[in-house]
Amino acid sequence: MAEVTLKQITKKYDSQTVIENLNLSIPDGSFTVLVGPSGCGKSTTLRMIAGLESITEGELRIGSEKVNHTPPGKRDVAMVFQNYALYPTMSVFDNIGFGLRNRGLSRTETKKQVEEIAEVVGLTDYLQRKPSQLSGGQRQRVALARAMVKKPKVFLMDEPLSNLDAKLRNQMRVELTALHKQMGTTFIYVTHDQVEAMTMGDQIVVMNQGEIQQVASPIDLYSMPTNLFVAQFIGSPPMNIVSMHNQPSCVIGFRPERASIDVSERRGSTAETGLVLNGMLVSREILGSELLYYIETKDERVIVKGNTESIIEVGTNVRVSVDAKHLYFFDKTTGARITGEKMQVMANAVVGGIA
Repeated sequence: MAEVTLKQITKKYDSQTVIENLNLSIPDGSFTVLVGPSGCGKSTTLRMIAGLESITEGELRIGSEKVNHTPPGKRDVAMVFQNYALYPTMSVFDNIGFGLRNRGLSRTETKKQVEEIAEVVGLTDYLQRKPSQLSGGQRQRVALARAMVKKPKVFLMDEPLSNLDAKLRNQMRVELTALHKQMGTTFIYVTHDQVEAMTMGDQIVVMNQGEIQQVASPIDLYSMPTNLFVAQFIGSPPMNIVSMHNQPSCVIGFRPERASIDVSERRGSTAETGLVLNGMLVSREILGSELLYYIETKDERVIVKGNTESIIEVGTNVRVSVDAKHLYFFDKTTGARITGEKMQVMANAVVGGIA
């Protein structure tokens, strides 16, 4: 196991800078997820840790060792790719044991280690099969087993579940999380799927345009987003953002599950305890026991979570209410979340019914 430290890391391709002055500490034994939209720099960061991309400037350490110029094979890391990269003509046993034989282990020791790992990932009955005879989930387990058998200090995973169907992705998320707890090794995992990040990581790094937006636990990331990008990227459905007319430099945010909705012909926006928005219900989605209501207000469309106990019909005039304690305030220009005394001023303005 090892801590991974990135200090003032910059990555350039010719004259294009894709990552600049990135600082990040990945704790020993953590399950750290790098998440963000396509092109945000998360896979490039992972590949620099693996040694598959050079570092233009800065310092990268794995444990106490600086590894900027250390070849990938000597960094004591193992990488699992999106496409599995299995050898199609080899059996599962040979795919898992390939690296061990290259390191000079005897046939007996290789067999022992492969069988031990196969037991952990549930592949004991498939060791003599070829990859083409396996399901997507089984092939993913082979790729994991091949990485695990090396017993590296750090596991690196680049969107390893993206080729699986939804049901299997859910299953593999649970299995990977359990595997991490069992092994206690440092996992660094890249995904563009914020649901995947929130359900797996104990530390989440949100990235955008080559910069780290926030590093936090899933709960803190969801409840205390540092800026507008994080607030809208994390959460499904995302945070609602509405204008604040009496404070044009700010916008208000609220989570769909923090709002209540009821049928009303009432007009105006006076609220005693928080924000009130009037609008029309234009669409709805039924998700089992939950409902998503889409409401068109004067300025924006907002989403509210409801339940199936009382369903409101599309086309109905409705009132959306949000308690002041569940409101977030963001600077419209910088996107930074507003806190402290200035936030209280914003909240008072909303409660006063002039938002």
